[in-house]
This record gives sequence, structure tokens and C-alpha cells, in this order.
Amino acid sequence: MKPVALCLLAALLCGAQTASAAPTAAPLPLTPAPQARLLSPLARPVPQPREASYPAGTLPLAGLGLKVVGTTPELAWAARDLRAEWQTRLGQKLPDGGARTVTVGTVGDAALAARVKAAGLRAEGAEGYALLVDASGAYVVGATPRGAYLGAQTLRQLLTPQGLRFARISDAPVIADRIAMLYLDQYSKGVNDRLLPMLAQLKYNKVLIMANYVQWDAARAGGWAHPGGASKAEARRGAELARSHGLEPIPLIETLGHVGWMFYGGKNLDLRQDPDSQNPFAYDTLNPATYERVVFPVLKEIVEVFGPRVVHIGHDEVRNRDRFPARENGKAAGFEKLFVDDTVKIHGFLKARNVGTMIWHDAAFADSVIATLPARLPKDIQVAYWNYGASTGSDTLSRIKALGFPVLGASWKDAGNPEGMARAAAQVGAGMIQTRWNGYFGNPSVWDGMAEQGVAYVRAANAFWNPQAPALQGAAGLYRDLYQPGSYSPQAGYTVSLKGVANRTFADQGGEGWIGKGPDTDLRALGQGVKRVGAYAFDLSGAVMTRGERAAVAGLPERVTLNLGGRRAAGLVFLHTTGWPGNDREGVGRYEVAYADGSRVNVPLEYGRHIRAWTEPLGTPGAEKFSMVAAPVWIGQTRDGLDVGLSALEWTNPKPGVGIASVTLVSEGKGANPVLLGLTLLGGQ
Repeated sequence: MKPVALCLLAALLCGAQTASAAPTAAPLPLTPAPQARLLSPLARPVPQPREASYPAGTLPLAGLGLKVVGTTPELAWAARDLRAEWQTRLGQKLPDGGARTVTVGTVGDAALAARVKAAGLRAEGAEGYALLVDASGAYVVGATPRGAYLGAQTLRQLLTPQGLRFARISDAPVIADRIAMLYLDQYSKGVNDRLLPMLAQLKYNKVLIMANYVQWDAARAGGWAHPGGASKAEARRGAELARSHGLEPIPLIETLGHVGWMFYGGKNLDLRQDPDSQNPFAYDTLNPATYERVVFPVLKEIVEVFGPRVVHIGHDEVRNRDRFPARENGKAAGFEKLFVDDTVKIHGFLKARNVGTMIWHDAAFADSVIATLPARLPKDIQVAYWNYGASTGSDTLSRIKALGFPVLGASWKDAGNPEGMARAAAQVGAGMIQTRWNGYFGNPSVWDGMAEQGVAYVRAANAFWNPQAPALQGAAGLYRDLYQPGSYSPQAGYTVSLKGVANRTFADQGGEGWIGKGPDTDLRALGQGVKRVGAYAFDLSGAVMTRGERAAVAGLPERVTLNLGGRRAAGLVFLHTTGWPGNDREGVGRYEVAYADGSRVNVPLEYGRHIRAWTEPLGTPGAEKFSMVAAPVWIGQTRDGLDVGLSALEWTNPKPGVGIASVTLVSEGKGANPVLLGLTLLGGQ
């Protein structure tokens, strides 16, 4: 063998040995943590009941069983959901009967009605209920079976590992129609199977289901079915699942405008409103084939699949992109006639099938046409007024209602918007829709990428039920718990002291700690020592900060290795942040997990997904888009009043039976430099 080759081989062998060798520094101190992870029950039910008190005391779980008085579907759903809550949260069954009972029924039962009256509670209205938990048992008594089902959703949120918290509640919604918007796409099953039960628990009673790209038979036959659309079978299953959770499905098929769905694959181009459009947005209302070939066949399938009482037909932003009207015959007719004739035609098609019609407000009730166009529309059309700004008064809602139309408000995600719209709707007796616009074929982003729109479901539910309730605090954490409920049983593990490897302090007295900005802009509010941060226990003993582009951290190490001494673990929890913000989904670093057997696994750190800046706590300006992959665990303030926050990334170890030799934090040296504040091992020996 040539000398050069021998040297090369030696270098390779040396590199291999280095890569698999155990860390040379002493293992970091580990402290047993019997409750390394511990989910806490909700402090108060969401949405907030209108009249509630919570006396001191808890109804013990021992000897507690379920008793259902009545045989309606809603009571059966209540029993199902309560049993599921016991199993998920406690790992226990809620048996039938018992020395003390969780009794679910209605005031139609004389004994339950008498108990409600004796307790000084009320169950009134179509969705009203009374709830009593005391030493004798728990009682959910609805004015109707529907009310009892909603009361059971409140009772679920009173469950703790010790039992049911005492409560005295008389409750009913202020807003009658409480609607949440969903999507149907190729990811629907995995997402909507979580969202629908969550929305029921939040006491919505209807769901607006975006159905543009369902693979309708007409679309498949015509070659314009999108491969990313949900199947008809999935659409039907979703509608049935919604109903089994007390949620009336309202399909939304966008017509007149936003009709790119009918032109997919370059099909139906002869039906474009604007013949010059390269990305058609609206259809030609004067071509009979528009209805015979596309619109009516799809509507017929929608009615068959969903069995709806109402179909939302869109009709918004009609003139926002294409010329409308564009063809000469359309110009001769004028916009108002084209809009009215199309709406009346679809309304008549649906009415012949005993189905109502809903539209968005903006095209038909714009200032330029409101004096003339609405008078030509059927007055039983429901009008959804969307307003996503900070100014959410009731003027437009009142104006639409005064014109004779049933009206609903529609809100989105920004701070104060659902809350303000709910108050405006309550003033005029309108319903409410919480919209979601995370894009077609983007269902998973409601958890990972645009989770702020999922958090808005929780905020809106609170406002729709009880518009005068204070704005909900900690909505991001509540969304995480309701969308992905976990066990209340603690998981043991170990906290790791980072003191031996920390290179920055949380407090910055003289410009040398934290990010070098001094005592008014540091992380001292986090505190020190072994403490609970969110659901996790951490040993807070200093920060492991890595190199970045900023001058204050340019001299820090690119990588820092933490010796864990071969400790086994079922998972790792990283309490971490970045010193400064980064770009969404930008790779800013990684954790390299080295095992005792020489193997390695990388844990990526994408900005906004796995890690984010301490100055961008979830839901604050500058952090509108975010992921729930990492859990929001802490919110605080600097001395100068800056809102700050931290998240924790829980990583499931793919090799729990093999000891972990070390974890190395590696920085890509970008603007967002990773900082590790705490490390906790879950499980292990």
C-alpha cells in the first residue's frame, strides 16, 4: 500500500474513532424528577360559563360511576365523551353506576329538575344547562338533550387526577349560531378527526366546510378533479363525524368568483368570464354550460353527500382579479344583473331541494351597489359579513339586517377581532363564523405552520358563547391541550444541570450576560433553580449560547457538547430559544445526539417550527405565524416592558434502550443563534 494511502486510511480510522468516542468532559449532574412532565388540568372551563362559582372541594374518583337519564343521541354522545376523557386523562374507565354518580339528563326528568331548582340553578333555552358538582355527586342537567351534551363538555374540563372540582354553573350561549370553518383535502382525516371533537368541546354548534376541491364525480368525469382533494367518501365521513359531535355541517363551494377549482388542469376554459385570463377566477354566467356541466352537477352531489340545511355558495371578491364583466354580452347586461341572476339561479336550485343559501357580503353589499342590488335578492339568503380589522362595530351587520336578510358576522385570527365581532353580533342578534384561511391543501398547517389560526378557534369559542367574558389568556397553551390532549399522570425523568457548560447568565448586570444589552433587556424573569416551566421540570442554571451573526455572539462557540454519561431516556425536552429572530422555516442549527453504541441522530432546528426568538412569544406581533411542534411554556416581561416567551421541544428518542453519550448543540451561525436554557430526560434508568 502506498504511503499516501496509508496516511489517508489512518486519518479515516482516526475520524471514525473520534466520531464514536465518548465525550471527554465529566458527565453533567442529573437530578431525579418524579414529575419531569406533568400536564395540569385547565384552570377554568372554556368557553367561560356565564354564571359560575367554584367552591373549594373535589368529588373523589373512587366509587364514581356514570348514570345517563334518557335515550337521545345527544345523551349518548355525552356519555361517550366523558368516558373518553377519563381514559385519555387518567388511563381509567368511567364505569356505569357507583356509590356516587356523574348523572347526565334533562329537566324533562322530574327528579333532575327538582335537584336543579333546589340548588338555585337554572337550565334554560335550547342549549342551556345547569351543572352541579358537590360531595353528593356530579349532575349535568340540560334544558334539552343538546344542552346536556354541552354541559358534559364543561364537566370534562373540571376533571383532575384527584376528582371533579366542585362547581355550580347556570349557563347558556349568547350567540345562537357558533360556526367554525374547516377544510377538506388529502390531509382531512388526520386533522379534522382532532378538530371536530375539539370544536364540540368548545361548544361550537356548526362547521363551515370548504369543499371546493372534493373529487366530485362530475370533476373526475370532466378531468378537472384535483389529486389533492378529499374523496367523496371522506367528505361524507367528515359530515357524519361532525353530526355525531353535535356540529351541523354547512358545505362551502365557492361560486361566481374564486372558481379556480373548476378550471384545474386547463379544463372548462370555454366557461371563463374573462377569455384573456391565464388563471381564471370567475365563470361566464351567460353560458348555460356553466351550470349544466359544472355548477349544478356539483351542487347536486354536495346536497347528496352532506345532507345540508344550508349551502354557502361564496360569491365574494368577484371583481378582485379578472375583468367582470369581460365579454360583450356581459357588459351589455352589467355587473348587478349578472350577479343577481347567478345568485337567484343557484338559490332556486337549492331551494327546490329544501336547502338554504348563504353568501359572503362584500360583493352584494358593497357601498357602490347596496342601494340597489340587495333588493333584487331573495330575502331568505343568509349573509355572512366578514370583517378582519380592529374596528368591529355593528353598523354593517345592522344595515344588512335592516335590508331584511338573516346575518352572521365572520372573524379571523388577529388579536381582538373575534372578540370584537362577537360583541357586535350580539348587539344585533347575529350568528358568528370563525374563518380559517390557511390555503387549500394546507390542513396540517393548523398545527404546524399557521397554528395561530387554530388558536383563534379557542379565542373565538370563548367570545361567541359569552361575548362579555374577558379576552382569553394563554390561548396557545389551551389550543395545544385541547387539540392534542395528554395524560394527567406524571412522567418521571431527570433534570440536567447546565452550569458546567453554560456561557451566559440569564441576568445581564454589566453587559456581559444574556445577549449583552444590559439589565433592562435580559431573561432574569425566568428565575433560577429546579422549577416547573409549563408542563416540564428544568434545572435552570445558565444558558448555553452559540455563535451567530450579531457582534454580541460572534465570538461564541459554534458547537457545545453536553456529556450525559450514557443515560437512557424515552425522550428529551429542550427548553430553548434564539437570541434574535430568524426567517420562517430557516435551519438555524441542530442537536446531535450521540449514543453509547456509536450511532448518531440529528434533531433539526427550523426557525418558527422547532425554535423561535425569546422576543417573539407565540401570538404577539411579529410572531403571527407559528407551529405547535414546540410547546409554548413560559411568558414574561423584561424590565423595560418587552413581552418575551419561551418554548420547549419534546423529542421522542427512537432508541430508548441505548444510552445517550452526549447531546451537542450546533449553530449554523445565522442571525437566529440557538440558545439552550434547560434539558430534561423523560423516563430512562
